[in-house]
Amino acid sequence: MRYVQLRAFHHVAVCGGFSRAAEALFLTQPAISDQVRRLEEEYEVVLFNRQKKQVTLTAQGQQLLEVTRRMFDTEQQAHDLLAESRGLSSGTLRIVADAAHHLLEILGRFRARYPGIQVTVNAGNTESVVTSLFNFEADIGVLGEIPARREFDILMLNTSPIIAFVSHDHPLAAASTLSLADIVQHPLVLRERGSKTRHKLETLAAAQGIILKPMIEAEGREAVREIVTSGVGVGFVSQAEFGRDERVRPIFIAGPEMLMEEALVCLRERSGGKLVKAFWDIARDVSTR
Repeated sequence: MRYVQLRAFHHVAVCGGFSRAAEALFLTQPAISDQVRRLEEEYEVVLFNRQKKQVTLTAQGQQLLEVTRRMFDTEQQAHDLLAESRGLSSGTLRIVADAAHHLLEILGRFRARYPGIQVTVNAGNTESVVTSLFNFEADIGVLGEIPARREFDILMLNTSPIIAFVSHDHPLAAASTLSLADIVQHPLVLRERGSKTRHKLETLAAAQGIILKPMIEAEGREAVREIVTSGVGVGFVSQAEFGRDERVRPIFIAGPEMLMEEALVCLRERSGGKLVKAFWDIARDVSTR
């Protein structure tokens, strides 16, 4: 087993194919295929299911990927440590957030202080954020649900209630506050399952003996907003994420508040990385003002 073989396997697995892995490693596709083939032949295993143009991991391949994720993440941490004397002049910080709204000021300060650092921000719900962190596909996450796990370092950003919202010409647009029972008489546009906003709504509804029946389920906050803007239903969002949009009107929900806590999270084992620590320090300054 050689390093280049494990590297080839790892990139095929995370990139989703031999061609993409070759592009990422600046090698030819036959070279990548040969390295993976040699690894499989040496240990008499099949790591990928190869069906036409689709490549998927076998059970053994999935187990090996869990090892190589840690292996190459540790390699990156070693690189960061050894390159620390050069300062934060290059590198990539990967963030996955259930709402990028909470990061705007932090991102602005971070970019101003470290202009050479590339930052990627991808969207996700609570489940996908946690999965991305454990799979080392992201360095930092933003969550609306605080994970009760020892593996994470957590920094609270803010807390705000969940509100309903409708288009400016919706029948409920003139209302400032309504009960959940009144709101659910109208068609609902809800987030996908796995969304913390939806989970909290369903919990409150169940406590009040109310059945939530979405007319439309949409993946992602922005998708819900655009659908609601068309006037077809009522959406829900935390007040902090409502923003300024003249196309929609907020409606506060009477009764017990459904509070959304937004927090910055990272795996504790990765919190010492220089990029993560630099971003974390700026976020702490912003959150404590």
